[in-house]
Order: sequence, then structure tokens, then C-alpha cells
Amino acid sequence: MAEEYLGWDEIAETADYLRELTGCRPKVMLITGSGLGGLADEVQGPTSVPYEEIPHFVSTSVLGHAGRLIVGDLAGREVALMQGRIHFYEGYSLQRITFPIRVVHRLGADTLIVTNAAGGLRQDWEAGDLMLITDHINLVGMAGLNPLRGPNDERLGPRFVDMSSAYDRRLRELALSVAGELEISLRQGTYIMSGGPTFETPADVRFLQQIGADAVGMSTVPEVVVARHEGMRVLGISHISNVIPSNPAPETPSGGDAEGLHQEVLDAGSRVIPKLKMLITRIIERLDEA
Repeated sequence: MAEEYLGWDEIAETADYLRELTGCRPKVMLITGSGLGGLADEVQGPTSVPYEEIPHFVSTSVLGHAGRLIVGDLAGREVALMQGRIHFYEGYSLQRITFPIRVVHRLGADTLIVTNAAGGLRQDWEAGDLMLITDHINLVGMAGLNPLRGPNDERLGPRFVDMSSAYDRRLRELALSVAGELEISLRQGTYIMSGGPTFETPADVRFLQQIGADAVGMSTVPEVVVARHEGMRVLGISHISNVIPSNPAPETPSGGDAEGLHQEVLDAGSRVIPKLKMLITRIIERLDEA
């Protein structure tokens, strides 16, 4: 894969474009995962900009990801919400995928709230559960694919980034407190990123379980890495869209239905949206407590 560097000048150009177009000065950035774009319905006075109209952004090709940046008010705070994300498996560089985080940070955001749909690796969990991400395993990054690879601009962040507390403790405590008040069950666990777009084999699942992962998905980690490089605080929540068996029944003659499984992820997301909306809206409302 050819190297691609998007730096200070490209970030400034894009931030200036969005500032002039929308007047936005967001304090919070949200990224929504598969089937979770309905969070955008909660944004008041929204301005919606398709990704393809934003300089240096790229459009998404994945079902369930609308591909729009929405700015407006949520729970009394100005936010910028990515309705759908870009994935590494779509063929873009990790720098390109994470570029929006740098732009929205330049516009003023100091907090990133990221959501995703993930496969559950705990057999005692259920589809529809919400998981507060306490840590992650950067499986893709361990193979050398990191959005910080290449020249480092100290104006953006340090050469070496401490990821020992990637998910802000005080934000997690706030999320747990809010979930308790709303009587929303919020599990806690470690998220692991695979490159995708293939789903996991049974052997993959057993390996991921053995190394300590509780949920697996195809996103989120590069975005969190860049947010921490920029000094942003991060809160992550996974929607457990399905629980992956480590010893599945014998496969059908068709060899499985991956498209059907993706649709199942989207359908499960639509069912969990109401409680996720309540949870995130209340967290944003009470951010000053964290």
C-alpha cells in the first residue's frame, strides 16, 4: 500500500472550509457505527454535509453508513457527528480514515465519543448488549499498520503516544453512573480490531478469546489512536450485535450468509438505538462532571 500523509496544511484547509460553511465550533465529536447512525436524529438545528463534498474526506461504501458529517446542538453542546465511518477494508489508508478526527479537533473538539457494532466473544452475553470499552487490542497496529506511521508533526502530537489509558477513566465512570440512573445495562470489556472485511473463523474466535478480547470489530482503534495523539479524551461504547460461537454448528452447503449477517448487525443496531440515544445524550449533558 502506498504511503499517504495528510498534514497540517490539509487539516487547516478542511477545517476552514467547514468553519465557513457551517460556523461550527464543536466541543464533542461523535462517530457512529453500523446501524447506529440514528443518533443523528437527536442533533438539533443540524447542518448536514456529505463526506464527498468535504475537502480531503472520502465517501463510505458500506451499507448502514450514511456518509454525512452533521453539526448542531446535542444536550446543550455543539457537536460534530460522523453519520457512518470509513473502514480500512474499503481500501483507504489509515491516515485518510482518521483524518476527520484531526479536522474536528482543529475546529475545537476535545472529546471523542465513538460507537461501533461488534461481535460478542463472551458466550454469556447477548445480542443487544452495550459494552463500555475499557481497553483495546490493536491487532492491526501490531502488524505495523498504524495511522501514526511516517513523519511526525509535533504540532499535532508527540512521536510516541502513551495508550495505557486510551479510554478516559472519568468519562467511563460518568457513563456507568448515567447508565445506572437510566437502568440501562452496560457491560465492560476489551475491544479488538481485525482488518476485515471477512468475519472470524471459529479458530479466530478461540484465539481472540484466549488473548483477552470481549468483543471484535473492524474499526474504532485507529480513530482512538489519532484522538489520543491529538490529546483528546475518548469514550467508547460497543453495541454487541451478535454473539459469535467458538464451536459453531456444521456449516450449511451455501457456506454461510455473510450478507445476511451484516443485515443482522444493522437490524440489531436499529433496536438498540433508543437506549443508546438516551445514554449518550445524558452523558453529553453531564460532561462537566467528568
